[in-house]
Amino acid sequence: MSEPTVIQIKDTTANPAPLGLLGFGMTTVLLNLHNAGFYELNGMILAMGICYGGLAQVIAGIMEWKKSNTFAATAFISYGFFWLSLVTLIVLPKLNLIAPTNETAMAAYLAMWGLFTGVMFLGTLRLNRALQVVFGTLTILFFLLAYGDYAGAGADFKHFTGYEGLLCGFSAIYTGLAQVLNELYGKVVLPLGVVKK
Repeated sequence: MSEPTVIQIKDTTANPAPLGLLGFGMTTVLLNLHNAGFYELNGMILAMGICYGGLAQVIAGIMEWKKSNTFAATAFISYGFFWLSLVTLIVLPKLNLIAPTNETAMAAYLAMWGLFTGVMFLGTLRLNRALQVVFGTLTILFFLLAYGDYAGAGADFKHFTGYEGLLCGFSAIYTGLAQVLNELYGKVVLPLGVVKK
């Protein structure tokens, strides 16, 4: 008897990571411009949280799942729903559908996201330096936000946190655009700092 024929199907689908990183990064920058004191919380931020930070990241995560990328699928789907849950926490009380969340509860919410992100940061130690910066600064951001709510910190602390959030958001934008440009040009245009395994 002859050996059974094994057919391997080549994955020719696009890399969804830039979409997820840009959805996260651009929404993070816009929210943290508010935290840094440049403008009030407004409909633009909420719309970005639903559409680009939320839905686009979930779509990117599902695409990563189909590529068998557990880390990216977990990250993008989780942070997509983080944005959707954050918008829900802001909007539903304004519609008198749920009670507003107090500062202690918000601190717990943000601290749990900080814990999750810290563990995900450990995963980036196997990936590249750019992602290490994204997840490292995001871990710090969540814990700063949690502390700010728990301690009832003033405007100066919130503005400082906003600037740290801008660093996080712009690092995600850089990482996403670097992947797009590097793929288009077939060479390293913007370095990602690949980790040797």
